[in-house]
Amino acid sequence: MEGIGNTMQKKAAELERMAEVLITGEQLRLRLHEEKVIKDRRHHLRTYPNCFVAKELIDWLIDHKEASDRETAIKLMQKLLDQSIIHHVCDEHKEFKDVKLFYRFRKDDGTFPLDNEAKVFMRGQRLFEKLMNTENSLVQTREEESVLFERTLLGCEFVDWLIQEGEASTREEAEQLCRRLLEHGIIQHVSNKHHFVDGNLLYQFRMNFRRRRRLLELLSERCRSIPESHDSPFCLRKQNTDSGNTSFLSVSPTKEIKIISAVRRSSMSSSCGSSGYYSSSPILSSSPPVLCNPKSVLKRHVNSEQLQSPGGPYMKRTFTIVGDAVGWGFVVRGSKPCHIQAVDPSGPAAAAGMKVCQFVVSVNGLNVLHLDYRTVSNLILTGPRTIVMEVMEEIDC
Repeated sequence: MEGIGNTMQKKAAELERMAEVLITGEQLRLRLHEEKVIKDRRHHLRTYPNCFVAKELIDWLIDHKEASDRETAIKLMQKLLDQSIIHHVCDEHKEFKDVKLFYRFRKDDGTFPLDNEAKVFMRGQRLFEKLMNTENSLVQTREEESVLFERTLLGCEFVDWLIQEGEASTREEAEQLCRRLLEHGIIQHVSNKHHFVDGNLLYQFRMNFRRRRRLLELLSERCRSIPESHDSPFCLRKQNTDSGNTSFLSVSPTKEIKIISAVRRSSMSSSCGSSGYYSSSPILSSSPPVLCNPKSVLKRHVNSEQLQSPGGPYMKRTFTIVGDAVGWGFVVRGSKPCHIQAVDPSGPAAAAGMKVCQFVVSVNGLNVLHLDYRTVSNLILTGPRTIVMEVMEEIDC
């Protein structure tokens, strides 16, 4: 089938926007639970479980730079209220007000409306997490029509995996599941030319469910056109997509060693859409996502012997990073040794002090100086939520 059709593309884009609201709302919910903004509260001798005070939440959004002012914060929360992500505890107010009213996430009281679209989305995220959290060779860089694509799934192998994991009992059932995932904008053919078939065509997850989202993306149509990197869960938004600049946002360190607490990574099957489980959604495009890595941030190549040379211009630093709901927030590139290519300013790695140009020495006690970035990334992905990383940093960097 040449192209999946304008109607299907439009539907997929609409469902994807809905999914982004779910993801963004869920990430916010987890953060608010973590910071005790959501808690049981009493009013007129009655206890309201798992709720937050609207006025206090607006203060929190501004303090955490999720909103520039109170008016913007109200618009953000109104978006979540309109999409049935949150509601007034007694359902007496259809507007989000900057006063001392109690609101609650519907996920916290079991009133979240699970329509067919939401169920497909939640299943898609669960499958994504399952794939990312297990060691397998399903997701690979592959070639189709002389073009390389990253993080691809071979249709027939994906069907095999779904049956093996008990997600479907027959190939026909697995194929139908994949077709629903494609129609709902969760997966796509790599060049958007075909529907899902149980064969040798290549497919990708369109969404990186682990990417840390910003609440302001809910109000920005422009953000929705920002494509995601294929390096889940180390996915960052590019600094300027209009100018063709491929550099990523990065930050400077604050302390030598810092332990960061964060929310346990989860899937939408246990909790609904970072900062929690969500970001701006990519638009279904007719142009294929070609394999393309950003230019290295290193000024010159450094080998392992130079890094470890006594009296050399490098110092060792150690970071303990606790991954949050969307990962750890950095990109590894290079080989023998790998280096930090990018750091998400709002992620756990940045808070621990990680910055670009540092060379990765070890991960959880394992020396990785002679490994490439794909192996190191897989080591992190398949390991525990808490990672201890040793890096070498140029003293004058």
